[in-house]
Amino acid sequence: MATQMLSARLDHWLAARALAGARQVSVAPAFQEVRTALGGLRVTDTAGSGPVVVFVPDGPNVVEHYDGLIRRLSSSCRVVCFDMPGFGFSLPATSYTHSLDQGAQAVLEVLDHLNIPRATLAFSCANGFYALRAARLAPDKISGLVLSQTPSLQAMHAWTARVVPAPLKIPVLGQWLGWLLRTRAAASWYRVALPRGTDASIFHDLGLNALRCGACFSLAGVVQGLLRESVTALDGVMVPCTVIWGGKDRSHRVTDPRSVLEIVPHAELITFDECGHFPDLENSARYAEILLERISRQAATPVMEKTDV
Repeated sequence: MATQMLSARLDHWLAARALAGARQVSVAPAFQEVRTALGGLRVTDTAGSGPVVVFVPDGPNVVEHYDGLIRRLSSSCRVVCFDMPGFGFSLPATSYTHSLDQGAQAVLEVLDHLNIPRATLAFSCANGFYALRAARLAPDKISGLVLSQTPSLQAMHAWTARVVPAPLKIPVLGQWLGWLLRTRAAASWYRVALPRGTDASIFHDLGLNALRCGACFSLAGVVQGLLRESVTALDGVMVPCTVIWGGKDRSHRVTDPRSVLEIVPHAELITFDECGHFPDLENSARYAEILLERISRQAATPVMEKTDV
């Protein structure tokens, strides 16, 4: 536990060091800082009426990557997008260890701060586990889930064993190495996450520019946090759930997308055969159509009551 907390404090210090010199990434939507117990989170909110959908970028992506999708959806929904603690321009608290409960708490605190009684969570990859935990803890606040590239936690552990370099899994050491190699790791990630022959510049340039402008990329923190979680930690999620999977994600070429059914047996799985790791952004038109249909369907679903966990 002491090493775990030391890692969290180091994550905070490294992020604070970067954010102290942060510069504006782009002229994307206006932002506000939402202060939570888990850190100060950088949030954009289209406000207005209508059903609410919440996005969090899958680092090294940042909120600016979602600018086009936000604009596409904003005529139909209130769209909220924020960087999770330790990613993008959100500073993690010194106690933030990237656990499922803490990640879920961060999400729920944003909803409370923005006075959102109920929302659809549209998260991707590892962030999908925080969405699932939030739905387990507060099903009355989560009308449904639309997840991208999120398998079972057991499958994610296996993915981590295959893909993530071993030093990043070691507390403290992983945080230092992740910080020193963050730009190189991000560039390498974009190359493997997208289909061969894809022009990765729209992702690569914005992501690496964000890092140069002071963005955080606490890869070691989230890897270590999820490795500590039991594969049964997400059992019992009952809210409606759709999982969208990019069929040409080379990083997940041996991951079975159907493994998510181990967590959410009622989930609907849809494959975007032409997409890699970011199906929500690579084919945003099809993704938005599916998302809006699910939001409409979820509006007719009765609010679920919170149960003991």
